[in-house]
Amino acid sequence: MKVALLFSSKKGMAASLRQSVAEATAVLPVVEDEGEEPPPSDTFAECDSDETISAVAAALGRRYEVIPIESDEDAYARLRNTRPDLVFNIAERLTGPNREGHIPTLCEMLDLPYTGSDPLTLSLCLDKSRAKEILSYYGVPNPEFRVVEPGEAVPDGIKLPAIVKPLYEGSSKGIKNNSYVATAEELAARVREVTGLYRQPVIIERFLTGREFTVGVLGNVPNLEILPIVEIDHSLLPPEAHPIYSYEAKWIWDTPEKPLAIFKCPARISSGLEKEIRTIVADTCRILRIRDWARVDVRLDEKGRPHILEVNPLPGILPNPEDNSCLPKAARTAGYSYDELILRVVDEARRRWGLVSSRKGRS
Repeated sequence: MKVALLFSSKKGMAASLRQSVAEATAVLPVVEDEGEEPPPSDTFAECDSDETISAVAAALGRRYEVIPIESDEDAYARLRNTRPDLVFNIAERLTGPNREGHIPTLCEMLDLPYTGSDPLTLSLCLDKSRAKEILSYYGVPNPEFRVVEPGEAVPDGIKLPAIVKPLYEGSSKGIKNNSYVATAEELAARVREVTGLYRQPVIIERFLTGREFTVGVLGNVPNLEILPIVEIDHSLLPPEAHPIYSYEAKWIWDTPEKPLAIFKCPARISSGLEKEIRTIVADTCRILRIRDWARVDVRLDEKGRPHILEVNPLPGILPNPEDNSCLPKAARTAGYSYDELILRVVDEARRRWGLVSSRKGRS
């Protein structure tokens, strides 16, 4: 069986970005704009490292013939020419509110089975406001929010403190320590900064003061496996940090050489709270039609009630334990090796697509 591994490598996406800029400047006049912001320093934060790509390929290679494919403009032709039996998709691409749906859309055009959620679910979850609107309709708690378009004034009446995020980014892109705002002046300044730097709307959310968790999920409704819950302990962040899981906490303060010991798995919580979190996560996966795997971020309000922060249907899967990647961390706690985690996702997708395997249980 041939499995194509579709990824967005840091080098590959950087090359695609350079090519796009070169093509644009070749046909358009160059206009100097002294007020234009340089690209964000976290532009490639969501792209896959060579280490991750190699680890996933090695896991898949235990069972299958692996075809590695960069998710650039040649991906469609390579998929069409190789016609894999299944596409293992971890490609998040680089630009646009629907970028995580690009590769699944190509797969559907070519009638190729693929792992993970469909283009609509991926796009809805990346656009935080759309996911929250759907969850709110179904009564799933999530923080109150407002969306501000570039150039718009910040509306009156926003409760502070609040969190300011780019509307459609992941991997904590654009969520810096100063994304926590406590005054109207800080709010206005951060909104201007984010809309200018990321060239997209911002979402302003009410800040929840309670504990924070992230929850890994494997499988498909109604047979979801909710992995051991990971708590993010803000009390162990550096003294200058606000109590949020920011870009600095994820990528700067936390390094393989000096891991930031803020994660507890399984989380030390009561059985009642664990049941509440598991229920809200399962409801979220059902409502948003999550498939095969995901990671869901949850935070408690001032009364200890769980709220959905974000849904990640293409979860991060850094392979080394010292990298503190939360889905692999939860899977290891549940007894899965890294390879078993990857192959479990393949098994789920194969069952869903009717590509029945003779294998049962874990890989």
